[in-house]
Amino acid sequence: MTSNKEIIFYAELSDGGLHRNAMELAALARSLADQLGGSAAAILIVGSNSEGLSRELIAYGADRVYVAEDPVFEQYQPEAYCMVIEQVCGDSVPEVLLFGHSLKGADLAPRLSWRLKAGLATDGVEFMVEDGKVSVVRAVYGSKGLSVMVNNSSPCIATVRSKAVSPAERDETRTGDIQKVPVDIDPGALRIKTIERVQEEAEGPKLEEAEVVVSGGRGLGGQEQFAMLEELAGILGGVVGGSRVAVDNKWLPSSRQVGLTGTMVSPRLYIAVGISGATQHMAGCGSSQYIVAINTDPDAPIFQRAHFGVVGDYKQVLPTMIEMCKSGT
Repeated sequence: MTSNKEIIFYAELSDGGLHRNAMELAALARSLADQLGGSAAAILIVGSNSEGLSRELIAYGADRVYVAEDPVFEQYQPEAYCMVIEQVCGDSVPEVLLFGHSLKGADLAPRLSWRLKAGLATDGVEFMVEDGKVSVVRAVYGSKGLSVMVNNSSPCIATVRSKAVSPAERDETRTGDIQKVPVDIDPGALRIKTIERVQEEAEGPKLEEAEVVVSGGRGLGGQEQFAMLEELAGILGGVVGGSRVAVDNKWLPSSRQVGLTGTMVSPRLYIAVGISGATQHMAGCGSSQYIVAINTDPDAPIFQRAHFGVVGDYKQVLPTMIEMCKSGT
C-alpha cells in the first residue's frame, strides 16, 4: 500500500473544546508534512458542533480535517472511533498516524496498530525524518535512556508525550479543506456500553497539563501533611500530585498519581517532597524542565535526577519556601 505522504493526527477533545495535545499534534504533523513534502490532516470525531472545532484545527496547522459527526460519538466509544479512523486511513493511506499519549490515545493507538497491521511506537518525545522515513525517539528505562525506532511500515503509528512539542501560534488566516466522513454505525452492535460517567470535581489545571506540580510521597507520613503542598501549589499556580505510595495509602485519589502506572507529566517545575525517586515514579516526571527534590535521605535516588536538591525535613523546608514564594524573594 503506497502512502501519499499525508500526516494524520487524532484531534482529541476535552470539555467541549480541543485538548492541548490536539494543538501539539497539529504542530508536529505540520512539521513532519513540511519535511516530507506532504500535508497535515486531523481526524475530528464529535457528537455535534464540528464546524468551529474544524476551523480551530486548520488555524493551528492542519491542511485538511476529516470530520465524523454523529450522536453516537457523544460519549467516547473505542470501537466506533476505531471504525472511523480505520476508514479514513484506508482511503487516505497516511505516512504517519499520530495520537496524544493520553488515556484515549493509549487506548486507540494499539487497536489501530492491529487493525492496520502497522508498527506502533508509544510515548514518543522526538520525531526525525531521514531519507524519507520517520523515526520516533522514545524514553526508556524510566527515562534514563533513549531508543530510536525507525518506521518500516505504513502508516507509522505513534503516541506523543504531552508537551514534547509546543503548539504553533494560532493563525486565523489559514485555509483548509473540511471533509465529511460518512458514518454508518449501529449503536446496538457496539460491544462496549457507557453505563455511567462520573466526573471528579477539581480546581485548577489538570495534572498532565500543569506547568507546576508539587508531589508528595511516603516521607510525608499521612494525608494531613498534604495541606502544605496544596498551599505551595496554590501560590505557584500548580497542582498537587503524589507517588504510588501516597495513592495506595488513600492520601490522594488515583487521578493524582504521577508515574509509570499513573500520569506522565512534563511541567516546567516539578517539586518532589518525601519521594525517594524510584524508577517507576521518575518515568512519569523525568522530562520535567526543572526538578526540585526535598528529602531527609542524602542518598535518595531522586537526587541523581534533580536539578536542585534540599536534604532536610520538609516540615522545616516547606514553610520557608512558602513564605519566600509569597513575598517573591
